[in-house]
Amino acid sequence: MTLIPFDDRDGFIWMDGKMLPWREAKVHFLTHALHYGTQVFEGERAYDGHIFKSREHSERLIRSANIIHMDIDYTAEKICHLKQEVLKANKLENAYIRAAAWRGAEQMGIDVHGTKTHLAIAAWNWGSYFDPKVRETGISLKTTHWHKPSPNCAPTDAKTASLYNLSCIVKYEVKKDGFTDALMMDHEGYVAESTGANIFLIKDGVLHTPIADRFLNGLTRQTVIQLAKEAGIPVEERRIKPEELDSFEEIFLTGSAAEVTAVGKIDERTYTVGPITRQLRESYENLVRGR
Repeated sequence: MTLIPFDDRDGFIWMDGKMLPWREAKVHFLTHALHYGTQVFEGERAYDGHIFKSREHSERLIRSANIIHMDIDYTAEKICHLKQEVLKANKLENAYIRAAAWRGAEQMGIDVHGTKTHLAIAAWNWGSYFDPKVRETGISLKTTHWHKPSPNCAPTDAKTASLYNLSCIVKYEVKKDGFTDALMMDHEGYVAESTGANIFLIKDGVLHTPIADRFLNGLTRQTVIQLAKEAGIPVEERRIKPEELDSFEEIFLTGSAAEVTAVGKIDERTYTVGPITRQLRESYENLVRGR
């Protein structure tokens, strides 16, 4: 499959108040965010022209910026409107949307005073995050020796670019070993999440998931918990030890990009794409498409 570079496409990207031709949406080499990771972002999906939880994503973008002491001079309502304008400009109904805010090239160094916040929004066609062929078998995860940072060592409540460098390292390493993604532990050794998605584990009809106070509490995660409760499926948010992985029957990941993705293997353990995974996956797909 030939990959199309993201800097050489047709279409339009909104940046700093202007709808620019795709190839003209550029930043300078000495942009602060490029050197120090001072960028926050959102990944969202549009289904049939409707951006799922657009308002919540816009609010989280602003909240992430506030956590790293960066001001965004746009309201959530305005950002939602701009996302719809980007979809319209690119004639997209089903798409992935990336909104990001970052510190610019006004000055360099650890001191962020004097930098200006920039905002951009792009959208493009993007199918399944993982290979759709594994829908009925599940993806494979490998446990990594890398751990998620503790909340007092990194802004784990913010969706900031600096945190995703570790995920890039981890995903590169496990894919070399033939796995789809990684399972990461938190700083105390409990199950946390994958490189970019939250995790759910099922045993005896109960849905278990780690407490989201040491990693990002995903909007899809919150949605699936609500769907489970509405369906009468018991939900337990708790610390999960890695040695418990042998006892679970079904496992799946959630995220705006990943949606609801079944896991068929973790290291040498295997799992089925079982009835609860299928039920919640179908419920989520119906919800986002307004069925």
